[in-house]
Amino acid sequence: MESIPGWEVAFLCGIATWVVLSSIFNVTQKTRSFTQHWVSSYVVSGTPITLRIQKYQHKYLDALFSGLSCVVSVPFYTAFLPLLFWSGHCKLARQMTLLMAFCDYVGNCIKDVVCAPRPSSSVVRRITATEDEKENALEYGLPSSHTLNTVCLSGFLLQYILSYTQNEDAIIGLAGFAVVCLFVFLIAVGRIYLGMHSLIDIIGGLAFGLAILAFWLSVHKCIDDFVVSGQNVSSFWAVLSFLLLFAYPTPEMPTPSFEFHTAFNGVALGIVIGVQQTYHQFHHESVPRVFTPHLSFPAFLGRMLVGYPTILLVKFCSKALTKWMLPILASALGIPVRSTSYVPSLSFSASAKKSDEIKQAGYIQKLLFFSRQDSFDVDTGIRLLQYTGLAWSVVDLVPSLFSHLSL
Repeated sequence: MESIPGWEVAFLCGIATWVVLSSIFNVTQKTRSFTQHWVSSYVVSGTPITLRIQKYQHKYLDALFSGLSCVVSVPFYTAFLPLLFWSGHCKLARQMTLLMAFCDYVGNCIKDVVCAPRPSSSVVRRITATEDEKENALEYGLPSSHTLNTVCLSGFLLQYILSYTQNEDAIIGLAGFAVVCLFVFLIAVGRIYLGMHSLIDIIGGLAFGLAILAFWLSVHKCIDDFVVSGQNVSSFWAVLSFLLLFAYPTPEMPTPSFEFHTAFNGVALGIVIGVQQTYHQFHHESVPRVFTPHLSFPAFLGRMLVGYPTILLVKFCSKALTKWMLPILASALGIPVRSTSYVPSLSFSASAKKSDEIKQAGYIQKLLFFSRQDSFDVDTGIRLLQYTGLAWSVVDLVPSLFSHLSL
């Protein structure tokens, strides 16, 4: 039996302590009281800038900025990251996945702490070309998640490429940096042009994105070493994922932000469990990479044709299984549960809800032994487990199929 390193216990106990103390001292409400009015005033004062940018309205600009928003959206990364694993760039894939989960958590926590509005759609023109954008519009504004994620992921990708190619040419490095800056600039301007964010949201996204990127570049090697060769990795990450569901602020009104966090929390858990179990089989540094004699492009296409249907099937089965299993388990343990959307038999009318029973319950309120809620939303557990199963299949089940099919 493996011993449990003291830092793991201390880290998890630190998060649990923060959850308890944050609830006792109302950290979310106090922080919001200092920041919300200030940020909201900047949103209003930034409206003329938004209107000035929107004066250049054109259907081609609508299409360009809507397309760029899709390219850096969470659904895009959900589809793109499996390709990195299957192309042989496993180290980059797992680090970008964990970075994306970290960005999503930090960004959405800030949104739901500050609860600052987006630019008013009655004043500015808001373009929501996709269902994903319509859902994003339901979130609070500061910071711009698209800007934050673009800064972090494009910056980390540039660093990885320069390190992987061992290129020391300053001109190439500057050219790559210029491309990243241009891409971030287009994303930032596009979010204002589309009426999704104000200037203060963009500045917040840039500032928090740069801070997260600097932090991640200093710790990513240690995190990766722990994931591939540490002790008690799966159990540690499972407890961490559970605690992060509670270490989330209560917004003034329910938004999709907590759902996004839960999904990527599950993705990170599934990736860590799968990689830790199969690192020496499928994810070591000597695995075949695409466009090499050991992994031709036709074989890579075959991987895509096998991989995507498989992970979608796993996601469907995971969801169906947890929808059946979790309510039964909760009933056996005597835990009252409700469902917002996944289990119709557990839903109840909005009129029956108490004012403090919003979907993203507060820190202590979510913990059973401190709860003041009449019931718990089983959808959170279903969402977490279905995305854990999906991510696990990307790095464990699907590579096993590739091995059997000689892909």
